Amino acid sequence: MAAFSFYLLFYFVAFSLLFPANVINGVQNGTLIGAIFDCQSRVGKEERIAMEMAIEDLNNVNKQNQKLIPRVKCSPGEPVHASRAARHLIKKSRVQVILGPHSWQESSAVAEVGQQYDVPILSLSDFMPSWATRRWPFLIQASPSTFKEMKAVADIIKSWEWHRVNVIYEDMDSASSDILNHLYGALQTADVEMNRLVPLPSFATSETLHEELERLKREPCRVFVVHVGLALAERVFGMAKEMKMMEKDYVWISTDSTTSLVHSMNASVVSWMQGVLGVRRYFPDTGQNFKIFHMKFLKRFHQKYPEEKNRDPGIFALMAYDAIWTVGLAINTGNETVVQILRNFEEMNRNGLSGKIQFKDRKLAPVDRFQIINIIGKSYRELGFWSDELGFSTATENTVVYNFSMESLGHVFWPGGPWSTPRGWDLPTISNPLRIGVPNSSLTNKFVKVECDPHTKNYTFSGFSIEVFNKTAQKLKYFLPYQFIPYGGNYTDLVKQVELKKFDAAVGDIAIISSRYDYVEFTHAHTESGVVMVVPVQKRSNGAWLFMKPFTAKMWLLIAFINIYNGFIIWSIERNYHSELKGSFLNQIGTLLWLAFATLFSLHGEKLHSNLSKMATLVWLFVALIITQSYTASLTSMLTVQRMEPKIANIETLKSENAFVGYSKVSFVKGYLEAALHFNPNNLKSFRTPEGYADALRNGEISAAFLEVPVAKLFVAKYCKSFMMAGPPYKVGGYGFAFPKGSLLLRDIDEALLTVFENGELKDLERSLIASEKCIDNQTADSEMESLSPQSFFVLFVFTGSTSSTALAIYYLRSRGKVDNSMGELNGIWMLIIMVMMALKKWRYPYRRSKLCRKVSDLESSRDSPNSSAYEDHESTAYVSTF
Repeated sequence: MAAFSFYLLFYFVAFSLLFPANVINGVQNGTLIGAIFDCQSRVGKEERIAMEMAIEDLNNVNKQNQKLIPRVKCSPGEPVHASRAARHLIKKSRVQVILGPHSWQESSAVAEVGQQYDVPILSLSDFMPSWATRRWPFLIQASPSTFKEMKAVADIIKSWEWHRVNVIYEDMDSASSDILNHLYGALQTADVEMNRLVPLPSFATSETLHEELERLKREPCRVFVVHVGLALAERVFGMAKEMKMMEKDYVWISTDSTTSLVHSMNASVVSWMQGVLGVRRYFPDTGQNFKIFHMKFLKRFHQKYPEEKNRDPGIFALMAYDAIWTVGLAINTGNETVVQILRNFEEMNRNGLSGKIQFKDRKLAPVDRFQIINIIGKSYRELGFWSDELGFSTATENTVVYNFSMESLGHVFWPGGPWSTPRGWDLPTISNPLRIGVPNSSLTNKFVKVECDPHTKNYTFSGFSIEVFNKTAQKLKYFLPYQFIPYGGNYTDLVKQVELKKFDAAVGDIAIISSRYDYVEFTHAHTESGVVMVVPVQKRSNGAWLFMKPFTAKMWLLIAFINIYNGFIIWSIERNYHSELKGSFLNQIGTLLWLAFATLFSLHGEKLHSNLSKMATLVWLFVALIITQSYTASLTSMLTVQRMEPKIANIETLKSENAFVGYSKVSFVKGYLEAALHFNPNNLKSFRTPEGYADALRNGEISAAFLEVPVAKLFVAKYCKSFMMAGPPYKVGGYGFAFPKGSLLLRDIDEALLTVFENGELKDLERSLIASEKCIDNQTADSEMESLSPQSFFVLFVFTGSTSSTALAIYYLRSRGKVDNSMGELNGIWMLIIMVMMALKKWRYPYRRSKLCRKVSDLESSRDSPNSSAYEDHESTAYVSTF
């Protein structure tokens, strides 16, 4: 036995001396590179061919340097198999670097093995957690991250104004949750909600797929984002086609994990995916290097896998090719240490077939440009590109114009064949309209009025809330068929019916309160929000400036003007008879003002010498007497009228007096009074009608009523002299329209409702609402409180003004010797006054114009008659009497 051991040791040493380590591995002057692929998948096949091509190209270029020798192990996508393959490559094949695998689960398992043996691992997974390189210092991410494609997906959805999406994803590892976090953040930035999140196992059964898709089909949302591998994608789209979910109004968006392999799909799969929008990594395919690679790849792939009908390389082949070149450049001589190899990776900076090759913290920079494709016919159509922070473009040149909307890329062929943009959710139709519940128990019919024709049994719906909804529906960008259905229960039960899908929505005077959000969502409030206290009024005396109230400001100004004007005329006429009316300028101004206002209180007839001034003064005193008496009567009336103020000013008074208060039986107010305002439940009384409130407030059954602000305004408008709102309004939600949680219609209704707000239509409806409620209380007080204006005394002011003006005119004419002081002249003066008054009357009362014209014509025609003079006197007297 000892002899046998000696001979065995001898032969082993001799063999080792004759054949170096690299000869044991089967090759002299070569570096062994291991690779782990899923040899049965399309990705694995492309990666294997690309790796072999890269090694051949490297060896041809570096004929004098270290050769690369591949060692490939297959792993069917399982971490356990991948770990076993890595151990075999390291321990048996003695590889210096391992390339692959494609999934993160496998990559992490292989990295653990590489850590044990200090072997660098180049992962082809496009996901790697931030902590991975710290845990495994020999792990390198040779495939750039694609998380930015989720921003591209979100921008596509935003471009077409879809506000909610369903997400179907393959639940494999932590990479799935990480990419979903990126998608969720991108959708939030784009103001898009995630309706449903559907995880699918990689080997989901047909029953599972059918069950999940059936749930999605029952949802109104018709936009789907699919983030799964190729194998699962083929089954998902096949099932969707079978369930008629690839038809009109549906939207499907696939991510890079599927779209980057669309070139390899067979015809049946492509037929299932008609109209699908796809996002995939962009790589330049016009360069000379790519063309050479493409030609070689087609030939080699066909030789290796003749059963594959589609031989074009995808992004995964290009990345594998670039990864091998990266390894070859990092291992120049084969004598580098592991640390030196890792340093060479970090210093790498070159352009590969798949794009820029530059590592930072042992990771390639994330992909920031993606291509948008549209599957149509037997293949697909390239629509354009999306670049991070830039948006969409039709080309990749630096001079191209970018746009943040995908609409700039042109028309899209959607599932079902139409080129018009799908709404993205299931719209009501004329045959299946939106069913809207309307409360039939409103406190007042001003907001909701439901009437039933006893003969036809048809219902009619009207009221403020109904009109607001009708206006809102008209402002939508699409036609919305709907029908109103009366509901006799209370308001909370009504919103519960919406949650139970008995109604698609609820419209009416439905208060927006937090407890109802457990069942539905609300639009913006279309009325003023709040609850307010309504109490009886009590009287209060008027203010200290009431003495100014009988006349308007214009009336006071006109009185002052007429006084000064009459004073000026009397001063002008009498100044030649009184020396005291002469003197300095200031003295004459003072005398003029004295004459102006003194005539209101005394006649001063014995001091006036001219008949003209006496005539003007007499007329003005007559007018002043009427104005003074009117002022006195109006002021007396106002002093007897008292102003309204609330009988109870605040709720503290109600609580301290332990008073009873009222509320609407069908509203939420009772709960609010108990929970928020802390009223004793025993002091609360419910009412169903405004008349019930009014009677209870009048007879003292309740001291106050708490109403929602819109109802309180109508109540106070109806009983404008008896009741008033008191205290501040307590903020609660107003009236809104209720929709099911997650309703895709809610956002559009809100937008249309804002349009109704902004264009003034809501304000018009509010004015009509208040105006429709006429005050039924006594209105005499209002008429007594009205101030008197010049309109009421117009004829009197004209009379005194024209008389004074005539007196002044006669005085100046006489002073110049142009008029004799005879009776004939006086008759002429009176005729002049009459004509002036007739002209003023004609201007003041245009509807009497025909009568005035007739009288003037009669006057003119009578001049030729013998009794013309007498007739003129008679007519003059008649006209004076009419004034």
